[in-house]
Amino acid sequence: MRKFCVSFFMTISAMVALAQTQVIAHRGYWKTDGSAENSIRSLVKADTIGCYGSEFDVWMTADGELVVNHDAVVDGICIETAQSKDVRAINLPNGETLPTLKQYLQAGKDCTTRLIFELKPHKNRLLEVKAVIDGIMMVESMGLADRVEYITFSASALEEIIKYAPKGTPVYYLNGEKTPQELHKLGAAGMDYNLRVLKKHPEWIKESHDLGMKVNVWTVNKEEDMKWCIEQGIDFITTNEPELLQKLLKK
Repeated sequence: MRKFCVSFFMTISAMVALAQTQVIAHRGYWKTDGSAENSIRSLVKADTIGCYGSEFDVWMTADGELVVNHDAVVDGICIETAQSKDVRAINLPNGETLPTLKQYLQAGKDCTTRLIFELKPHKNRLLEVKAVIDGIMMVESMGLADRVEYITFSASALEEIIKYAPKGTPVYYLNGEKTPQELHKLGAAGMDYNLRVLKKHPEWIKESHDLGMKVNVWTVNKEEDMKWCIEQGIDFITTNEPELLQKLLKK
């Protein structure tokens, strides 16, 4: 009887972990035909396969336009110091031009997947603050405030997003050095840390949950790592292999 009870509760615990874990496509679902990282196509594909969220990276150009791209420099052009016309002329590997945030959000209005807005750390602090405020205002003006979650590596941007975003907006920190208690004190929704950080500090997962916060982990592409994250009850897994993760969660 005791053995049965232990087995039963272990099964229930595993089911709860599975129910809680959600899939976030890293830079959209780009490892598929016709797609590319941070392209509008990658967002649409993430939505098509039913991902909880599609993550994308945001920079501001020198003349104040918000654009979507991961790297600070693309095709030899530094986004922070470039004019928007030059950045918007860049072609992505799938033939699309590098999207503005407005174009990306407009496409997002036709999707149901949540939009995971990563504000990149800018070398120019004034530009970073403007990027935070303008980005939040654009999201609100397009009626997407209830579908956008924010993440950032910048400690200062984290506090600014929490300050300027509507109350209750999920805002997560990426850099990995802050404890759950520190994030809770700042008003963050939780941590979004690299897998190496959470394997070093697995206790942070329970501590976050005990504080009412969520836990995301990036970028998890191997099956054994995905299984570990699921077993730990991590809430969100950010991955370049969303379909593999979805198959594991359905088992």
